[in-house]
Amino acid sequence: MGGLDNLTAEDNARTVRSFVFFKVVYFNVHLVFRVFGDCPQQQTLQATIARGATEDEKMENRAMPAGEVIIGGDVVVDSVQRDTTVSRLRTQLQVPPIQVVSHDAAAPPPVTPPFPQPVQTPPLQTSIASLNSRKYTNRITLLIFLLHLAIAVAAVGFFSFKAVQGVLEHETGKSRRERRALKFWLPPIEGASLLGIILAFVWQTSFRAWPVFMVSFSLWACFLITMAAGILLLCFSMPDTDVGGVVLLLFSIGTGLYACWVPRRATFSGRVFAKSLQPVQKFPGVNGPAYLMMGLGFLWISLWCFAVIGALEFYYPPLTIFALVLSLMWTAEVLRNVANLTVSRVIALYYLRGMQCNIQFSFQRAASINLGSACLGSLFVPTIEALRIIARGLNLLEGEDEFLFSCAHCCLRVMESIFRYGNSWAFVHIAAYGKGFVAASQSTWGLFNSQGMEELVDSDITSSLCFLTGVSSGALCVIFSASWTFSTHRRYTMTVSLVAFFVGYLMTRIGMALPQACVACFYVCYAENPVSQLFDSTIPERLAQIRAASRDGLVSAPRFVPRRVLSRA
Repeated sequence: MGGLDNLTAEDNARTVRSFVFFKVVYFNVHLVFRVFGDCPQQQTLQATIARGATEDEKMENRAMPAGEVIIGGDVVVDSVQRDTTVSRLRTQLQVPPIQVVSHDAAAPPPVTPPFPQPVQTPPLQTSIASLNSRKYTNRITLLIFLLHLAIAVAAVGFFSFKAVQGVLEHETGKSRRERRALKFWLPPIEGASLLGIILAFVWQTSFRAWPVFMVSFSLWACFLITMAAGILLLCFSMPDTDVGGVVLLLFSIGTGLYACWVPRRATFSGRVFAKSLQPVQKFPGVNGPAYLMMGLGFLWISLWCFAVIGALEFYYPPLTIFALVLSLMWTAEVLRNVANLTVSRVIALYYLRGMQCNIQFSFQRAASINLGSACLGSLFVPTIEALRIIARGLNLLEGEDEFLFSCAHCCLRVMESIFRYGNSWAFVHIAAYGKGFVAASQSTWGLFNSQGMEELVDSDITSSLCFLTGVSSGALCVIFSASWTFSTHRRYTMTVSLVAFFVGYLMTRIGMALPQACVACFYVCYAENPVSQLFDSTIPERLAQIRAASRDGLVSAPRFVPRRVLSRA
């Protein structure tokens, strides 16, 4: 018992000493924390630390769904996502280090934390975004065309009703004239419309199958066919047919001279056609919109021809029919350019982005968002092409007379200004980037200027070839319809011949929208990205030949005024 009491006393003494020691240590530590805890800088730092911890917890909880996995009701955070979040927080919020300052020492200047830098994200590529632009282009022209189309539909319906009403009347002079026109005037024109569609199919298929051969063939075929049509009209020995025959013969002679003048450019155009039509094989349905536009054109022309019969008995028949002709020309050009825009978008995105663009989507954009640009281009491009022919003709005669010399250079300066704000190459950028007609004309011509391709695109004869194919089809329709009408009712021979030529020309131009769009995309896309592997040495070699000829003084007739001429003047 004594030993146990002694052991208990020693243990109690050791316990008391330990308690006293820890009490003293606790008091000193508590005193230290009380001293430094009253420092306002320390309180501010503690609040900053607490606020930073709270922000860390919020950011981690917010980023958790992107990198967490739930297993058995527990949340397991992906280590990569957690490291990324922590590093981002450290970058955005840098907490200054904790400084321990005595109570009596002077307070240090407050440390201003750096302004949190936002996380930089790579900007989106504007070129990719602009490919799917939803902004309607040239809205004023679109509204004007829609208003014109509504008026044209109403006029065609009204005149068709008048024609039916006149046919159903009893024996009167008006009913006899309309029945005679319905019997002898309308069938040859409808037959010419069907022939025009067939010829459009033949021309397009032939250019896709034998592009090099068809370039020379189309030049000389137009020469021979127009001459044959002119001779046929002269053989009818009627005053009005004689005038038409002389016009066709003169045009045939001009076509023959043109064919003799452009053999080198025809060879290069054959190479361009062959190269530019190769991507069409990757898009089997790309010619569908052109066929659809030809079908719509045939239906509209059929109704239009029937309405002309009713317009013949209306007030001021010549003025009324002239207005109907202008309306048909604009509508047919819009149909052609809708097909042009569809093909241009498909081929341009293949060249520029390597994309397999949906043909139906491209057609929907061309018929809705870009329809205003198609309408505006349909008004300007034919006028520009006519001025181009006049400018080239004056340029050939400029050395004969001082007056013609001044007129030629004045016309060429006007053409240079016009081509900056309106040209047929604009349809490529309208289709690809959704630009307006004027903006697209400026951008495409600027590309040609930057690449030194003005003389190259000036010497291109693609639009001339498409025009000549249309004239050839129109002349064939004249031969077909004039022969038919002369054998049934000679009085209608010339009027039927004019309408048949007009219908055949329009049908073929709609069908030839595909080759022309492919060639335009070939030039414009090369100017935009000349180092692309999709292009060969066709254009560089031609550019080298043109520059060599320019140094030797052999320059073709330009549509713009060369800089050396301006400097000399």
